[in-house]
Amino acid sequence: MEPLRFPGRGVEGLEASVRRLMAESEQQARLLDSLSAAPDDSALPYARFTPGMTPGLPLPVAAPEPRFILTLDAVAFEAELDALSDWVHDFLLPTYGAEVSTAMPWCRQWAEHLDVVGWLHALWMAYQQHTDPEAGLSGPAVWHRDFLTHTMAAIRAPGGPLSACMTSLDRPSHRILPSPGPVPTPGDEQPAENGVAA
Repeated sequence: MEPLRFPGRGVEGLEASVRRLMAESEQQARLLDSLSAAPDDSALPYARFTPGMTPGLPLPVAAPEPRFILTLDAVAFEAELDALSDWVHDFLLPTYGAEVSTAMPWCRQWAEHLDVVGWLHALWMAYQQHTDPEAGLSGPAVWHRDFLTHTMAAIRAPGGPLSACMTSLDRPSHRILPSPGPVPTPGDEQPAENGVAA
């Protein structure tokens, strides 16, 4: 099939119109691409401000993520221990403290028992998570079932970390049980006082 040919000057005018229309079409395609891309506001004068912020004031610093108390440095540890102590004394013990007995020992100086501090801090973090409205209506029940019961049973067990402390309110007592310490390597054994190796 042979191409169509138009006689006279109209053909050049038609070709010019087609070229112009194609160039405009390409320009519109580029414009559409630029409009659909995410805007780059970094060069705009308001870019360093967020809605609701006063110009000239620094942006707020995000609150730090909660961290387990035994991983904190000394200053942060003390601040977190103060907050934990408030929760233990104002909420946990009055509500879930139960009576002190040989089956359920306690220690008024519990904060000196590092393992107990770890247990109670983990319990407190779980409490905060499960009483948050986002936890849903069953959040507190999950906290009781999965965290409170197990934690209290572990730290207040007759052979637990507080077993050498107070077993009666009439006899306040506090003693930190020694840890097993490092395992000796062969050749590091110390001879016993009677001359027999331990």
